[in-house]
Amino acid sequence: MSLLRPLIALSVFTALVSPALAQSQPMPLPMPAPIPEPQDRAFPGAITVSVDATDTLHHVMSIHETVPVPKEAQQKGEMVLLYPMWIPGDHSPTGVIEQLASLHVQSNGRTLEWKRDTVNVAAFHIPVSTSTPTLDLHFQLLTPISPGQGRVVMTPSIVNVQWDQVSLYPAGYFTRGITVQPSVRVPHGWQIGSALRAGIYGDETHFNATTFNTLVDSPIYAGRYFRKFDLTGPDHVPVSLDVVADEPDSLDATPQQIAAHQNLVRQATALFASHHYDHYDFLLALTDELGSIGLEHHQSSENSAAPGYFTEWDKTFPERDLLAHEYTHSWNGKYRRPADLWAPNFNTPQRGSMLWVYEGQTQYWGNVLAARSGLVTKDQGFEALAYMAASYDNQTGRQWRPLEDTTNDPVIARRSPLSWRDWQRSEDYYVEGQLVWLDADALIRKLSNDHKSLDDFAKAFFGTNSGSFVVSPYQFDDVVATLNSVQPYDWAKFLHDRLDTIQLHAPLNGLTNGGYKLVYTSKPTAFVKASEAARHTTDLSFSLGLTVNAAGRVGREHWMSPAFKAGLVPGVTIVAVNDMSFTPQRLLHAVTDAQKDPKQDIRLIVKSGDHVTTVSIPYHEGLRYPHLERIEGTPDRLSAIYAARQ
Repeated sequence: MSLLRPLIALSVFTALVSPALAQSQPMPLPMPAPIPEPQDRAFPGAITVSVDATDTLHHVMSIHETVPVPKEAQQKGEMVLLYPMWIPGDHSPTGVIEQLASLHVQSNGRTLEWKRDTVNVAAFHIPVSTSTPTLDLHFQLLTPISPGQGRVVMTPSIVNVQWDQVSLYPAGYFTRGITVQPSVRVPHGWQIGSALRAGIYGDETHFNATTFNTLVDSPIYAGRYFRKFDLTGPDHVPVSLDVVADEPDSLDATPQQIAAHQNLVRQATALFASHHYDHYDFLLALTDELGSIGLEHHQSSENSAAPGYFTEWDKTFPERDLLAHEYTHSWNGKYRRPADLWAPNFNTPQRGSMLWVYEGQTQYWGNVLAARSGLVTKDQGFEALAYMAASYDNQTGRQWRPLEDTTNDPVIARRSPLSWRDWQRSEDYYVEGQLVWLDADALIRKLSNDHKSLDDFAKAFFGTNSGSFVVSPYQFDDVVATLNSVQPYDWAKFLHDRLDTIQLHAPLNGLTNGGYKLVYTSKPTAFVKASEAARHTTDLSFSLGLTVNAAGRVGREHWMSPAFKAGLVPGVTIVAVNDMSFTPQRLLHAVTDAQKDPKQDIRLIVKSGDHVTTVSIPYHEGLRYPHLERIEGTPDRLSAIYAARQ
């Protein structure tokens, strides 16, 4: 068709409507009614939340919730309900509002037409009056069916109910002042693990009334295959390990394995000399089907591990610091919390400026407590530490971005995939924070002639008010003051130098003062081998600068590494190595052969979509894997750090 005809039609239309358009003014968009600000007062009455989590086939949870309508809302003519968005432990607005569906609101049998806020899409405006004393809500949570849609929380054998995903709450109140009576229905015969307590457990379990804060902080694991192990420590405060699994054989833990988990409770109690829970439930899913997770709560934690966690004990040690990490959070993160990570409800933005304490020191104690308890051996703990130290010492992103700035990453990236994570940096306050605290621990020991340590800081900072659940916020100066009370030093400068300035190398003084140095050899550690097996990858991070799976697909790649400079990028597939079809072993041989002959580059054929390219990598330094090597003639403080406490 000729372009002339539509152009003529458009000019006629413009001539007809232009005078009207010229005289009209843009209509302002209607402003939504303001959402009540949270106030520290009790919500009148109790909310009930009933969850039906039996439809594992369709991955749908059905919810019935009743909410009393306060008199002030009746007089105002509107009540605002909020869907939780700022989830504790995520440090960002990760609420799955997109999964909420089929919302119907009734009162006295009459349907009420709700309206979503056009600015805050997690807020629902509902018309009320004196004739609407209670709201009846019916809605669904359409949980992901496959990992590509989000984290899977329902499988044929396991259900993970997170109460922030299946409830709405009234605006205008601190959530600690809202009382809730929760219940859940699970498939027949399944058992439940949770920090929530109930008089009778069964297909439909009615839990004791609690606050909305505690409800959100107390998720559920329910499973077809379930075992509970008693881990109660010397303080006689109940602690249990609640395990669900895809298959019943995964639950076959040996007495020695459970003893190591019991030792974790003992070692944490010795470290912190306190507890901040009435009881504690480790929730552990041994699964390939449920989405992976490690999330802290005050009286429980959500954890997932490989199905062979117990049955292939010699292979799963790289992930066995997870429980120690999340358990530490009961003290560091839940009881003691950075002031800007406390919020009155679950829709108030948080800030993570001190995540290097919240997560960084927890990462440190997780690694140490795993070794002290026997969940891993000292050598396994050292190997994990060596790998982390090398990874961050070789990271190129530290050339432009200070560690403190990565505390903004939960909001910036929300753990979405990054093109060049090595150059961009991503939540480095975890592992580099761990190295900062190792540096502090070893320095305290050195300055005090080994009479003091970071253990003393842990007792003084996290061990206050034993038995209290009330959050105790802190700020930077509180951390510095406690460090100085343990060992006088310019701790403010120590921390600022490592957090706020560009540092071209990771803080490795903790290794040196601990009696060790980071070295590289051609032999992979047991930690590297186990990690490669678990991820089905070959790790050449410290030689070519990449990882590659069994099919030749390049995964993580270091910015400005030999592979980068040769033109490889993440996601391409290596088709051939030195004129032979790709196998991981041939790639390893190519690296070692190139070391023997400086004139022989590593030749690759790589494929990206329909594009095939020949790449030559002039790398001749051989295979490199990180290890810790003892510095002769120095105190072995690192071994002392990892030694069990009596």
